[in-house]
Amino acid sequence: MSYPIQIENLKFAYDTKVILDIPSLNIESNSKTMLYGHSGSGKSTLLNLLCGILQPQSGQIFIEDTPLHQLSHQKRDAYRAKHLGVIFQQFNLIPYLSVLENIQLANYFALNCHRPASDRLESMLKHLGLTQHQLHQRADALSIGQQQRVAIARAFIHQPQLIIADEPTSALDNHQRDQFIELLLQVAAENNSTVILVSHDTNLKQHFSSHIDLHQVNQVQSATGDLS
Repeated sequence: MSYPIQIENLKFAYDTKVILDIPSLNIESNSKTMLYGHSGSGKSTLLNLLCGILQPQSGQIFIEDTPLHQLSHQKRDAYRAKHLGVIFQQFNLIPYLSVLENIQLANYFALNCHRPASDRLESMLKHLGLTQHQLHQRADALSIGQQQRVAIARAFIHQPQLIIADEPTSALDNHQRDQFIELLLQVAAENNSTVILVSHDTNLKQHFSSHIDLHQVNQVQSATGDLS
């Protein structure tokens, strides 16, 4: 069985306060995994470690056999840009840039290329229901539903091996939430991407084939405060 993500003896602390202590965690290739837990359980901290934004004090993190824990800050940034697709809680589109420019910017950081392949971009936009007119609109002129689609396009445009989504539905109503998750998982399946989504909303579990309760894998049982 292939495990694109392998964690062993992972420990992370802010100052002297230990937030994460995970003896072992493996996530299967092409799986669609939901990571959930209460506020303060370390969900977002774990995602930041998987993204290479943070570095553990001890332990190992392998992504597709790359020892992320051994890389310098600069190399972790480069790895994240090239191999990971990240979807943020507020989508983090640059408001004064057009849809096309937002996608091009992500592609530039990933591949050092200003323009994604036109056929791939056209296919993805059509699949996500975005028109050529919308491609040239400013991001802040889009509806929430359209911003969802742009966030997905931006995450997938460089065909990453792994998609990481941090509470991307927290500001959406139930209908928007379900639409977003269904579209995200559909595009992931078509791209053979592994998906890890963090949420406190256990209603989303029905959409995912794998569920991880961080409280069960994190040996720190007394995390307090909103450090998730």
